[in-house]
Amino acid sequence: MNNSSQNSTFLSPQSIEFTRWVAVGSLLALILLGLLWELWLAPLREGGSWWALKVLPLCWPLAGLLKNRMYTYRWVSLMVWLYFIEGVVRAWGDKGWSAGLALAETILCVMLFAACAFHVRWRFQMAKANASDTTETEQPTEISK
Repeated sequence: MNNSSQNSTFLSPQSIEFTRWVAVGSLLALILLGLLWELWLAPLREGGSWWALKVLPLCWPLAGLLKNRMYTYRWVSLMVWLYFIEGVVRAWGDKGWSAGLALAETILCVMLFAACAFHVRWRFQMAKANASDTTETEQPTEISK
């Protein structure tokens, strides 16, 4: 059985904050990797590629992650799989630098997904634990006659 009080003993605001910064860091690293990859390190064409525009959708959730919006963590954990698929396909099919960069993209995607998933889960567990603590401490008062 799943005992939420037992699972929430290791939860702290610091662990939730850690997942937040792992998510922000891996998202920033994905943006930087995508730009460097397609413009300088291993572009599809000499002099850079229009594929660098693929990082634009990654810029949108950055503000939501920094503002700690739960909804943003949820949809980023779904969107990141598109970049994961690109990384796996290009790691399998490309050669040289491009294959290594694709592997790095895949690893960053897994880090971002895990950070978002743990962040959402732990925030819900923390909220549930806090709600149960407040209901346990509140005691009904009797009206004396």
